[in-house]
Amino acid sequence: MLPPGALRRPLAAAARLAWARAQPQALASLATGPRQNNSIFYEIRTYDIKPSKMKEFVEMVNKYFHLRTAHSELVGFWSAELGAMNKVVHVWKYDNFAHRAAVRHALASDKDWQGKFISAALPLIEKQHNEVAYLVPWCQLGKPPKEGGVYEWVTFQMKPGGPALWGEAFQAAVNAHINTGYTKLIGVFHTEYGLLNTVHVIWWNENPDHRAAGRHSAHEDARVVAAVRDSVRFLDSQQNMLLIPLQCSPLK
Repeated sequence: MLPPGALRRPLAAAARLAWARAQPQALASLATGPRQNNSIFYEIRTYDIKPSKMKEFVEMVNKYFHLRTAHSELVGFWSAELGAMNKVVHVWKYDNFAHRAAVRHALASDKDWQGKFISAALPLIEKQHNEVAYLVPWCQLGKPPKEGGVYEWVTFQMKPGGPALWGEAFQAAVNAHINTGYTKLIGVFHTEYGLLNTVHVIWWNENPDHRAAGRHSAHEDARVVAAVRDSVRFLDSQQNMLLIPLQCSPLK
């Protein structure tokens, strides 16, 4: 006869092995939730410009930024019209972190870029900030139906836990606004570096008055109200800006 516990030990070892094998997948899904199934990410750069130098900075960007876009893909470049002042936002697409490192190395060695833009632009800038973000898995980067509109950049600071916690409710709130038809979704980004649990949503509208009328109608839509009420339980704060695309911006 086997001694007491002899049968239990192999079973316990097998159970521990099965548990250990399951942990990476379980912990990964609980940590941040799903994201796009590739390594592409977006660097979001925000610059505060000296108030007396904003016009000069924009003119320099429009004149010389082709030197920068020769190295990597620019998604959009905007200046803030409402919600902030003397601020610009630009978004860059990278295949992976090695791609970004190679681009940054090339830019540091580009004499035209350094001499014609960087050396002249840096004295005009008061503060720089950047973030790395991924598109959420249920969103593809969109384009406006036509040129000449305005963009609303909305930043949501969500409660810790990532999309695994709030993703479903947040998606429902975004879709409720899309279904009203008054606005066009451009992209939904979730931060990887920078202030974590931050979501940036970019919307396009024909003009500020069209947005205002659409928002008024949306606030009277029972579907929107219900979806927003469900999602705000995961929300800490939010803010927005109305953005105007610069001449060099691919998103116009």
